[in-house]
Amino acid sequence: MSAKRAAKLRQKKHRESERLFLAEGRSLFEESPVPAYSTFTGQDDVKRISSLETPTGPVGVFAFLDVSAEELLQGRERLVLLHGVQDPGNVGTVIRSAHAFGAGVALSKGCADLYNPKTVRATMGSIFHTPVAREVDGARFVGLAGELGFCAAAAVPGGGESPRTAIQGKTLVVVGSEGSGLPEEVEAACDRRVSLPAQAPSLNAAVAASILLYEAYAVC
Repeated sequence: MSAKRAAKLRQKKHRESERLFLAEGRSLFEESPVPAYSTFTGQDDVKRISSLETPTGPVGVFAFLDVSAEELLQGRERLVLLHGVQDPGNVGTVIRSAHAFGAGVALSKGCADLYNPKTVRATMGSIFHTPVAREVDGARFVGLAGELGFCAAAAVPGGGESPRTAIQGKTLVVVGSEGSGLPEEVEAACDRRVSLPAQAPSLNAAVAASILLYEAYAVC
């Protein structure tokens, strides 16, 4: 692959048509269990392809990694559904936490793109180890999870159960954006509502999801 063609992968439309994405930095390469489709190490090529002002390189081109919603539900007993979380850093951080706590991740329509270079960097390589389904319908995904024995716990700012009582067995944690929270139909589809005790009025979506994933991990 030429550097010119690889540089186009900074744009979502080209990533989708090629089903390829960029991963930059040696630490990301070291996390990948498979070799890159193409690797660029030369200074001129790296500058041309990188989305960073000060590229570190190398830059690799990798094939898409996401799985179907059905495959995700069959592959893990701890899951998190992010609904409408638009910040790539938050999405990447949750994928990293999911890797740490043996969970999978579902991204609703409207979430930050899994293959956005900012999202990929924020995963710190966990994108290569964590099953992720994207563009899922939130309420439908919660329903499918229920049919397979998952208990869906919707994260709400207040009035919910403690994580210690709400999270048991096969768990799907459902977290919305910090600003708008969860849509009514998604929250209604969940079995339980869970709130984190905190002195701040609300928690960052990635922080809340990470704490709840830890709680689910700790009780298994």
